[in-house]
Amino acid sequence: MDVALFVKALGGFFAIMNPFVSLPMFLTLTSGDDLRRQRATAVRVALYSLIMAVVIMLSGTAILSFFGISVNHFRVAGGLVLGMIGLGMLNGGSDAHDGTPHEKARMRAKAAHPSAGIDLERTPGSASDRTSDAVGDVSFYPLTFPMLLGPGTITALIVFTGQAKDVPGVTAIVAALLIVLAILFVVLWFAPAIGNRMSQTLRGIMTRLMGMIIAAIAVAMVIDGLQALIPALR
Repeated sequence: MDVALFVKALGGFFAIMNPFVSLPMFLTLTSGDDLRRQRATAVRVALYSLIMAVVIMLSGTAILSFFGISVNHFRVAGGLVLGMIGLGMLNGGSDAHDGTPHEKARMRAKAAHPSAGIDLERTPGSASDRTSDAVGDVSFYPLTFPMLLGPGTITALIVFTGQAKDVPGVTAIVAALLIVLAILFVVLWFAPAIGNRMSQTLRGIMTRLMGMIIAAIAVAMVIDGLQALIPALR
């Protein structure tokens, strides 16, 4: 296993997918559920996150090649995106997985009315009436996407996968991802108990700490990408 790549990927994945930062939204969106349903949602979130991450790792580089973009180009662009996310978190926000304005409006509506599901936009007799159960499941949207598997995570997955040149490198990326997803699952499984013991101050400290880590990773990504694209900078 590539230990250096493993440490870098583990830090990056944990900082971006930080389960403790996502915990408040999870508790809000599942506040109307009993413990059994909350834990079922936690299982689905972890499973969906794993499936999406594997798909991105397997097809991300191929998609870049289709558009004529190299991993180094994406590394620079991704570093800039991660840098913006990190700065936002350092300022007290968590913009890594907010989504579009329409998505954020729906998430705010869901958080304000957790017992009503995300069916606030339904009209009587519409097609959404017939699919209310599927729409009301928050495990994929918005918890998995765009909160956990948003642009920051997608960028990190593609860039780190591009850095894995051999089997030990791929093993390091997969191991780091599985560890973070395992932590995510444990945190969400025990979310009610953890939420009762986490103060708002502690959540703010963790958000800013993770923002600094993301910003540092972003700087390294941009520098590595520019040095690969412009050899004179080495």
